[in-house]
Amino acid sequence: MTGSSFQLPVSSTSAAGARYEKLLVWKKAMELVQLCYALSQGFPADEKFGLTAQRRRATISIPSNIAEGQGRTSKGEFKQFLSHERGSLFEVETQMYLASSLGFVTAARHAEFFECSAEVARLLNGLISSLR
Repeated sequence: MTGSSFQLPVSSTSAAGARYEKLLVWKKAMELVQLCYALSQGFPADEKFGLTAQRRRATISIPSNIAEGQGRTSKGEFKQFLSHERGSLFEVETQMYLASSLGFVTAARHAEFFECSAEVARLLNGLISSLR
């Protein structure tokens, strides 16, 4: 999923004037969503309302809540949203372990997912630390 870039025509700003679209963690989380959707396309049809839907919802919440947190008026609120999304990231990782153990994804795709996931986690941790 490397090389993906999000070029949005939107110019949303928070109360502080910062654009969430410029946050590297938000961009990488958006790439993780794309990767999750690509991986989920290969899941069995009977998983449409199970693991497929759950993984997609959990993954979508990561960049969504980063954006929502950026739009809040205090660093404390933003940090709370980022901390919550660390939990969502771990939820998605757990679901990937399950998908892999069920044979829904190849070892190579599993590794690709965890490479992207690790980068999002590193960026989330760094941003959380910077808000302390």
